[in-house]
Amino acid sequence: MAPIAKPSQKFVPIKEVRDGIIILKDGGLRAVMMCSSINLALKAFEEQQATIAQFQTFLNSLDFSVQIVVQSRRYDIRPYLLTLEQRMKDQTEPLLKMQTREYIDFIREFTDTVNIMRKYFFVVVPYTQAPLSHKSGGFIESLIPGNKKKQKKGQSADDVAFEEKRSQLDQRIGVIQQGLARSGGIQAVQLGTEEVVELFYKVFNPGETEQNVKIEQPAKS
Repeated sequence: MAPIAKPSQKFVPIKEVRDGIIILKDGGLRAVMMCSSINLALKAFEEQQATIAQFQTFLNSLDFSVQIVVQSRRYDIRPYLLTLEQRMKDQTEPLLKMQTREYIDFIREFTDTVNIMRKYFFVVVPYTQAPLSHKSGGFIESLIPGNKKKQKKGQSADDVAFEEKRSQLDQRIGVIQQGLARSGGIQAVQLGTEEVVELFYKVFNPGETEQNVKIEQPAKS
């Protein structure tokens, strides 16, 4: 009897995505930030060394781990071609219309033979709450002002725990954004829920047609 194939979701440790935050099955949180890029080759040697030193200092200053992901995707030229075709239809000059058609054919033929790739840079920021010992604190800790979890009306205990961990994660996100800004002016933007879903969709379905959701890349420095 052939073994029953398990769905791919069984191997993905993601429970849900809430407000752009990835909630893992073990209770940990992850935030994904898209970063701009800088071209060191265009900088002077002294600027290159200074940028590398700033980035090294930034990494050494972190007291938590991060994951840097570089993803290459084939550039979708179809929206550009549709724009050109619309302009060609609106063009009244026959010569310009013919030249636009030739240019469209050239771009289409060129992209069919050469893969034009676009690189995306991501930083994954984690937060996993350390397990608390049941022997520590107890009744004495419950007497300390401000030590109790504030649970709003209609808010579940899971929502309270999520907000507490999210607050810690937001602090780490701020540290990453400030550190990258000092490292050559790299801009980092946290992805929202739809952008995170699109990112994982493309990771697990690399051959599928792109969805309507678009991830806007930060401006290059």
